[in-house]
Amino acid sequence: MALTVRPRDVPKIPGAVKWYRVSAYITGVLLLALVVEVIIKYTPLQLEMQLGNGPFFVPNGTAGEAPGTFNLSIAILIAHGWLYVLYLFTDFRLWSIMRWRPSRFLLIALGGIIPFMSFVVEHRMQQKAMDTYNELTAAQQREKEAAR
Repeated sequence: MALTVRPRDVPKIPGAVKWYRVSAYITGVLLLALVVEVIIKYTPLQLEMQLGNGPFFVPNGTAGEAPGTFNLSIAILIAHGWLYVLYLFTDFRLWSIMRWRPSRFLLIALGGIIPFMSFVVEHRMQQKAMDTYNELTAAQQREKEAAR
């Protein structure tokens, strides 16, 4: 028997979906930036990215060493790591409110580590959650009207 959303959790669905969507897009964009960073660093290009005075692309190991520069390559790694944790939190919140199968939690979690998958999974999960929300609110409305 599949679990259904608790009636007290129905109003929480739009907020959970909103936070999940925001974190999915941020995590997805940072993951794509991380892919670019890995490609330029570990291919024959051997480059890193930096911000500030000087060129944007610098030889591997020299980013952020010059005065007034910032190592963008390391910042992307750190930001993606921490924001992936936030993504997992919003994933867990949506998953627990919706009372989905554990495999769905793992599928959503994979969205933050496989390039482009966060955008696809976000679209599908948002659609499923909002369809469920619309069905439940319509059913609650019908029950209120029938009780009158």
